[in-house]
Amino acid sequence: MGNAVLQSIHVHPVKALRGTSPRQAEVEPWGLSGDRRWALVDDGGKVVTQREQPRLALAAAELVPGGGIRLSAPGRQPLTVPVPDPAGTVPVSIFGTKVDAVPAGDAARVWCGEYLESDVRLVHLDDPATRRPIDPGHALPGETVSFADGFPLLVTTIASLDALNSLIAQGDHAHEGPLPMNRFRPNVVVAGTEAWAEDDWSRMAIGDVEFRVAKMCGRCVVTTTDQSTAERGREPLRTLARHRRFGTDLVFGQNLVPVSAGTIRVGDPVRILD
Repeated sequence: MGNAVLQSIHVHPVKALRGTSPRQAEVEPWGLSGDRRWALVDDGGKVVTQREQPRLALAAAELVPGGGIRLSAPGRQPLTVPVPDPAGTVPVSIFGTKVDAVPAGDAARVWCGEYLESDVRLVHLDDPATRRPIDPGHALPGETVSFADGFPLLVTTIASLDALNSLIAQGDHAHEGPLPMNRFRPNVVVAGTEAWAEDDWSRMAIGDVEFRVAKMCGRCVVTTTDQSTAERGREPLRTLARHRRFGTDLVFGQNLVPVSAGTIRVGDPVRILD
């Protein structure tokens, strides 16, 4: 592990949309700065992801100064959305948990609704420090998360992806591989480890920033969605089911909770503390 380094950083300003890969990022208690602070919700207030709308993979969001975002998608003019006034919140449901969020303006609602051809609206998590606690079964008191699936950050490793792709190549759907890392939508990707080394991590540091490894990441149908075409296949879930089943979860990657704040940079050394 002496040569493990941070290979890449990935920030997804809007949950389920394509994000950006900056050279550095600020680590906040609830995740990377700007990551998944926005989400789309349906007319019932439920968060919409690629599980229901794989075409979200083709839309992109990038941060603009002041915390706003710039949306883009095939066939649509880009739209810049400012951070909405937090005066009024609406209840949002994310995986059965109620969270208060601030709706963006009508322009964003029209843009997103026309793109998905459904009644959706864009919402912003104005106060990630208080709005959404992490699952208490895997959290310490006071730990919170943005609109990420369950935890502030997701780490994956190059070696494990290579090993998974080798297994896919031996299977019934070898033609679907090799898969790129963006199928797994990680925040941080580590190079220089052994395959599946992350299974045994419990504490790690990227540069000067420490993280607690909260739990293995169980994977869903989003991983079968080609992020460049929005088409779905069978992999990697078919291969994960054969080789990476832990209890009821099909596992790839680890969920992280920051222990300290700071800046991480591509090329930073990665140390396993425990």
